[in-house]
Amino acid sequence: MTLKDAGYHVIVLGRVKSDSPDMPARRYRIRRFMLLFEKGPLFYASLNLRLLWFLFWHHADILIANDLDTLLPNYLISKLKRIPLVYDSHEYFTGVPELQNRKRVQKIWKKIEGHILPKLRYAFTVNESIAKLYFDEYGVRFDVIRNVPLPDDTLYPDKVSLRKSLNLPEDETIFILQGAGINIDRGAEEAVEAMQFARGLLLIVGDGDVIPQLKEKVAGLQLEKKVKFVARQNPVVLRRYTRAADVGLTLDKDTNINYRFSLPNKLFDYLQAGIPVLASDLPEVSRVIKEYNAGLIAYDHDPKRLATLMEEITDPSLLEQLKPGIKRAAAELHWGKEKEKLVRLINSIT
Repeated sequence: MTLKDAGYHVIVLGRVKSDSPDMPARRYRIRRFMLLFEKGPLFYASLNLRLLWFLFWHHADILIANDLDTLLPNYLISKLKRIPLVYDSHEYFTGVPELQNRKRVQKIWKKIEGHILPKLRYAFTVNESIAKLYFDEYGVRFDVIRNVPLPDDTLYPDKVSLRKSLNLPEDETIFILQGAGINIDRGAEEAVEAMQFARGLLLIVGDGDVIPQLKEKVAGLQLEKKVKFVARQNPVVLRRYTRAADVGLTLDKDTNINYRFSLPNKLFDYLQAGIPVLASDLPEVSRVIKEYNAGLIAYDHDPKRLATLMEEITDPSLLEQLKPGIKRAAAELHWGKEKEKLVRLINSIT
């Protein structure tokens, strides 16, 4: 939308899965490929071939490759047609946990990355830590453009009415853990276990690999009244759930380099919703929390200690101390300010 507003004609390419929800209306063009395979090596191969074929037959003045799994076809077309290429890296791709025990696959991605990255002129990523990793490894300078949300100026009903409309308890403390990738080592398991000792309701909104195990854990611990699951929502509805909560949780573990230097979107969603954040002690996340005094840091994932922090962060006297920082963070950490970096970068190319 930012590039569209800046006067560019934009087409976004992606893939559609058998269970993908309908795309909301957009002001730019979208083309989603239906592929024969939805995961594994054959998925990545078919995605890259479809991208290569489409880009070969369609005109573009600038290509933007989103993450390493789309970089190769974009790079080949950029060289063939002499089109500027921008690399948008949302994470340290070769450090994702899915590749930690698959060394052969990791080596393939590393080879692609090592061949292309040193030749890139334009690149950006989501935080300073990841930018430093790439510079130390390849000598390539990445701009930093954070994935912060649009400023949320929607006039929401009061919290009680909002909860009533979402079928949530009106008089309980609600902790929310949201995301499209609630996977292993994201702290969700410990958050569920903490509800044995904490008062309130844990609201898990989204999807991910670990959701089935979480539901089994909830049943095994007989926590059905204290943990509620909500399927992945579109951004408009998700914001209502976030606003209805009292505390946001982001509890990723330092089990791999990608998680260590992550800066999850949900952190900024919580701050935009005006709620404090209980976060794990990861460098980029804790830097934001401490800079704005917007929540508490969990220095380990022991469920009992998490429960103690969950009780502490809902104490009225602490909430009063945190409110000014949360308000300042919401006013500063939004796309209205961050987008100027993207516009400057693309304008510098054209």
